[in-house]
Amino acid sequence: MEQEQEQQIADDPLALERQVCFALAAASRSIVNAYRPVLQPLGLSHPQYLVMLALWGSSPLSLRTLSEMLRLEPATASPLVKRLEAAGLVSRTRRPGDERTLDIALTEEGRLLREKASAVPGTMVERLGLELDELEQLRSLMGRLMDAADRSPKA
Repeated sequence: MEQEQEQQIADDPLALERQVCFALAAASRSIVNAYRPVLQPLGLSHPQYLVMLALWGSSPLSLRTLSEMLRLEPATASPLVKRLEAAGLVSRTRRPGDERTLDIALTEEGRLLREKASAVPGTMVERLGLELDELEQLRSLMGRLMDAADRSPKA
């Protein structure tokens, strides 16, 4: 019976189990849930962690640049940044000479948090139980998938 059901799924292009979009959405939720207990001691949610990763790579960044890096709308990134500012990890300032541009910079506390966060990648590799090269291959493939989606015709 199980083999018959597997064959039906394999033959049905609309089977939920065959959908890349479902696999990606479910994997994303699972990964975010796996990160939660690792990030909690740092006082960060997963989206806030992504903001901090971007800023640890380059600070300051304009809100627009940060949003593009994270593939978020500025209206979505802005509340994340405000919460990080309230936590004392970043500062928001208008760019001199261009009041429309909001620059986001790490505070000293935000820079110091990087040291504590340095254990997160290794901890996650351990928690996931996958080899580092497998995760790197997956990340590379996901990058190619995002690029392909970006190039796809927009309706």
